[in-house]
Amino acid sequence: MATFYNQAVLSYNGNTTTSNITTGELLEVLSATKTAVVDEYTANDAVTYVISIINSGATAFTGLTVTDNLGAYEFGTITLVPLTYSEGSVLYYENGVLQPTPTVTATTPLTITGINVPAGGNATIIYEARVNGTAPLDVAGTITNTAVISGNGITPVTVEETINADIAPTLTISKAISPSTVTENGRITYTFVIQNSGNAEATATDNVVVTDTFNPVLTGLTVMFDGAAWTEGENYTYDEATGNFATVAGQITVPAATYTQDPTTGNRITTPGVSVLTVSGTI
Repeated sequence: MATFYNQAVLSYNGNTTTSNITTGELLEVLSATKTAVVDEYTANDAVTYVISIINSGATAFTGLTVTDNLGAYEFGTITLVPLTYSEGSVLYYENGVLQPTPTVTATTPLTITGINVPAGGNATIIYEARVNGTAPLDVAGTITNTAVISGNGITPVTVEETINADIAPTLTISKAISPSTVTENGRITYTFVIQNSGNAEATATDNVVVTDTFNPVLTGLTVMFDGAAWTEGENYTYDEATGNFATVAGQITVPAATYTQDPTTGNRITTPGVSVLTVSGTI
């Protein structure tokens, strides 16, 4: 609801006088909401947005434009856009009925034209955007993207939605062998490198477990985690008959990643947290 004011001026014989000020209220019949299907995001996630437009008036609105800034924010002297529109993802409904795909005239900012809202009815626009390399991933990271519905005969309507970076570890593991060529009854070492590209440490409560079946079977195991010796039964289990190896749940922890941004491009640089497990034995 907007308030407007008006005052008249009367001129005569070189004199002027003003009227009283009238006050009126303009009832805006168009309203909108914007919702993300998910509340949290991680790197490279696809996020679906839904914009719902309601027309409470007796006249249809036609040819409206929806413009979404895709979370644009300032970084030094440049503007970064942390979401990338997924080409061809727009769906458009009038009163719940799927309509022909509207025209996307630009992708940064995302600009969708030709939206109609029936009298006493509604329109829904659904589209997908993918989290890109400029999105903040730290524990305080957020993406707030703002959309504006505009067109002839309406006061522009602004809606926004905020999603938060998911606070969780994201783990990967790689395995190496040394030496790669060994004689019978020789010693061999398997090195497991566990990396965490997430913004939260993998703690004991995450119950990280590494399992492996050594073939050929190893004997006389020596197990180290981040340089500290481990004890069989307390930190890991091993069956010399089958070669089955497993760490005990809660023994492995991995520090969180750290994030920086390239000062020129704003692209995110992720430095994973790392933990190393080594298992040596006689083959």
